[in-house]
Amino acid sequence: MNKNSNKFTMIFASVMVVVVAVLLASAAIQLGPLQQQNARIEKMQNILTSIGIDSDVKQAEKLFNQYIQEQIVLNVQGEQVKNDVNAFDIDLKKEQDKLKTGRANEQLFPLFIFKKEENLYYIIPVRGKGLWGPIWGYLALEGDMNTVFGASFGHKSETPGLGAEISTAEFQEQFNGKTIFDESGNFTSVRVIKGGAPPGDTHGVDAISGGTITSNGVSEMLSRTLENYIPFFKSQNISGSDTAVSIGQSTN
Repeated sequence: MNKNSNKFTMIFASVMVVVVAVLLASAAIQLGPLQQQNARIEKMQNILTSIGIDSDVKQAEKLFNQYIQEQIVLNVQGEQVKNDVNAFDIDLKKEQDKLKTGRANEQLFPLFIFKKEENLYYIIPVRGKGLWGPIWGYLALEGDMNTVFGASFGHKSETPGLGAEISTAEFQEQFNGKTIFDESGNFTSVRVIKGGAPPGDTHGVDAISGGTITSNGVSEMLSRTLENYIPFFKSQNISGSDTAVSIGQSTN
């Protein structure tokens, strides 16, 4: 066949397209399990960060299994679900999408429990929307299920130096010691306030300068997600604790 002919060129191009497609598909299949494992490790690291435990890729799984004493799955009534669903494997996006398809009552909410000495901490996964894409994180509450023990946040594509600052320790550490209920037990969440939280505000943190939309996204994410856990908080009868507030209704 004449290598300079149009026919040869078309056949050669078609063969190359097939070869490249096969190679890419093969690479994707081989890399799939590795990518999934990397995502699991990163998730473990983020959960550990919310309770103040630093970890690297090699130590993350060991530390996660050491410190996370229990993983439970809740339904919309705040009841623990006893089935084959693993809290760690719950996809928050898929659960949130159930709202769009009239399946809100089928939502499942993961909860991770960390025990340090005799103290329990409850780690809640959160997911929302920033300026350019999804944002997510973990909020750890103390045993009173009211006081924030720690937080970690991540993002897919927020602007460096602006919205991307939600993933920095400086932003995240502001949440420590904040509370999600007021003194009357009404749900307030923790708000990210443009211009800065007033001195002594136990429910607010400073927004990111120049990152208003992302900051608002964090506020919305926390309020919407944490509200899903109120039935569970109330079911634990924490009002009997000396340090807990008597949980009432959401103010939203």
